[in-house]
Amino acid sequence: MRFRKERIGARPFVLKSTKTHYLKNRNMKKAFVLMAALAMTSVLSATAENTTDTPTKKTRSEVFITEKGTEWEPAGEGVTRQIMGYDGQVMLVKVKFEKGAVGTAHTHYHTQTTYVASGKFEFTVGGKTQVVSAGDGIYIEPDVLHGCKCLEAGLLIDCFSPMRADFLKK
Repeated sequence: MRFRKERIGARPFVLKSTKTHYLKNRNMKKAFVLMAALAMTSVLSATAENTTDTPTKKTRSEVFITEKGTEWEPAGEGVTRQIMGYDGQVMLVKVKFEKGAVGTAHTHYHTQTTYVASGKFEFTVGGKTQVVSAGDGIYIEPDVLHGCKCLEAGLLIDCFSPMRADFLKK
C-alpha cells in the first residue's frame, strides 16, 4: 500500500493511504453522478407528465393482472390493446388485431420486442418487410419506423422499455 503526506489544518503532515483517499473520491463522484441522474429523471418525468391536463395512472401496475379484470382499449381500427403490467422501466401489452387491420407506421424512443402469439402479420421495420406468424418475434430499436398489417386475425405481445407513459393516459 502506498502512502502520501497530507497536511491537515494546522497539524503537521500525516501519512494517509492513497488507496483510501482514491476510493473516497471515487465513491463521492459516483454518489454525485447518481444524485444528478435522479434529479434529472425527476425533472424530465415531471415535465413529460405535465404536458397535458389528462391525468396519468400510477407508475406501476398491480402485481397480478388478470385478462378478465383488465379492459381492452381501442388502439386503431380493428385493433385493441390490454396493458398487462408495467413500471417505469418496462411495460407488457397484448394487442389484438382483426384480419386486415393496420398498425400504422410510427416511431417512438422506446425499445420494443414483439412476440406473435397467434395470427399472421406483415411487419415493416426500418424499411425491411417480412411476414411473421405464431411463435415468431420482432426486435425494434428506438426511433426506428415500424408498422404492420394483419394477414390473419391474431394477437401480439409487445414489451416496451421504458414503459409507454402515453398508453396510461385516460
